[in-house]
Amino acid sequence: MQRKRTITSRDVAERAGVSQSAVSRCFSPKASISEKTKNKVLKAAKELGYRPNSIARSLITRSSRTIALVLSHLDNMFYPLVIEKASLRFQAEDYHLLLFVVPEAGDFSGVMERILQSQVDGILMMSASLTSSLARECVDSGIPVVLVNRKVDFDGISQVYSDNYHGGFWVGSYLAMAGHDRVAYLAGLESSSTSRHRYQGLVDGLASLGKQCHAIAHGDYDFEQARAATRQLFTAPPYPDAVFAASDHMAIAVMETLRDDFNLRIPEDVSVIGFDDTPVAAWPSYRLTTVRQPVDQMVEEATTLLLRQIRQGDFRAESRILPVTPILRHSVRSPVREATLD
Repeated sequence: MQRKRTITSRDVAERAGVSQSAVSRCFSPKASISEKTKNKVLKAAKELGYRPNSIARSLITRSSRTIALVLSHLDNMFYPLVIEKASLRFQAEDYHLLLFVVPEAGDFSGVMERILQSQVDGILMMSASLTSSLARECVDSGIPVVLVNRKVDFDGISQVYSDNYHGGFWVGSYLAMAGHDRVAYLAGLESSSTSRHRYQGLVDGLASLGKQCHAIAHGDYDFEQARAATRQLFTAPPYPDAVFAASDHMAIAVMETLRDDFNLRIPEDVSVIGFDDTPVAAWPSYRLTTVRQPVDQMVEEATTLLLRQIRQGDFRAESRILPVTPILRHSVRSPVREATLD
């Protein structure tokens, strides 16, 4: 059986009675083409079974129209939300995503060479740590990079992240106002800027009302490690009377462990606060008080910034800090007076 001949844009042009460049414009996003010509081309393409060859187009345009998305912790519900919204945004601009998953510790070095070999047009990095030397390697490669929900101390990389410090500050002051004296912090990865800034905000928020952080344990943004860290916090008195987890994912692990392993009530015995406001936080079983990150705005800012750098070749770095919002539910006992983000 002979292989069916591949239909080309030239075949479509001949069938539609238009130029080959008109066919190309028809399948190029935002290209200028009349509605009449476009309809003729699409009709001919359907009749012939034509599909544009994106690889061939990339050789002509010198653009792969591909974005590398680098992340870890896919089990954290915050990042699937970001991936979904980023995918829709890039697809609308006729770009495709290549997913690169880094090791749990967030080491980007082993992935960088594979990204460069893929000839991507840009890199969107989430939940991955980036050292100054690797940041320099990204810049030297000539590929624009935008960091999402992370901050790096390097001037050459654009970054879009939430106001983690003031989110943590609100948590500290809110728990202090609620009368908590033994507030524990369940941290993410030590290399994570988000976890560090949330912790510093917590410490300062507690200090503003004359209190201190009672204990700290590391859950590394992992569900099982967060459960183990919770058991560690509650193995010997004095036990925490509140736990602030650096993510909703870990906060849910805290709640499950307190209920299942220690038969403790939330919030009557222990208050729990998370960070992110993922969909599971609102589930009736949890009703988690948390700090909401503006996912839609974060994705829009990051993708718009990356696309502009790709199209204009302007790699000047920008840092954008987005506001967070406290979301009050039922996992924390109410304070006498309300804390604010001021």
